[in-house]
Amino acid sequence: METELLKELIEAGVHFGHQSKKWNPRMKPFLLTVKNGVHVINLEETAKQLNTAASFLSGLAREGKKILFVGCKRQAQDAVREAAEATGQFYVNNRWLGGTLTNLETIRKSVQRLKYLETIESQPEFKQMSKKELAALGRERAKLQRNLAGIRDMANPPDAMIVVDSHRESIAVAEGNRLGIPIVAMTDSNADPDAVSYPIASNDDAVRSIRIVLQKLVDPVVGALESTGRAPRSK
Repeated sequence: METELLKELIEAGVHFGHQSKKWNPRMKPFLLTVKNGVHVINLEETAKQLNTAASFLSGLAREGKKILFVGCKRQAQDAVREAAEATGQFYVNNRWLGGTLTNLETIRKSVQRLKYLETIESQPEFKQMSKKELAALGRERAKLQRNLAGIRDMANPPDAMIVVDSHRESIAVAEGNRLGIPIVAMTDSNADPDAVSYPIASNDDAVRSIRIVLQKLVDPVVGALESTGRAPRSK
């Protein structure tokens, strides 16, 4: 099983780190060597980290806890949304709005604004609005939908976070840490593994790498949800 996992990780390019000049020295325990100026990640360490994180997340799922997936870089957007939908969890995949966790009350107000805009055509003031006003409201609605689609039903902070690229999503990581939320994160060779609870040394820039790591985290969560009858219904 371990050999098969390592083969999958290699085929997905999970072992490719950043250029050696951009590395974070705290990642040293998880790196093998430097090849052509690029750090090579030790996938045996990655496999151990994946197993530990998967066990933690599946335990949360069995208890009915909520998880927030975060990944706003282009390569991660679709994978993050799909992982969240497969597990019935929350996600942010377009832009992390400052205060998403630490000022959730304001985010909830934005969600209420979004719900109002989505029903604007049934509002009494709709007929009195000009085309220019409606166009502006349409743009506002589209922007809010992009930013809030995955957290519109998140009334309370999540019980854990899964982050793609902890270095890029440093604000999200900082907010999670401030609230004491356990964070599982893909940490490339330029990241600080000590900034998160469950670092997973991995290439966080390639689509295939992101997808395989998320899949190895999602599968145990789905299994735990199915075993407790909490699995989300297929659309």
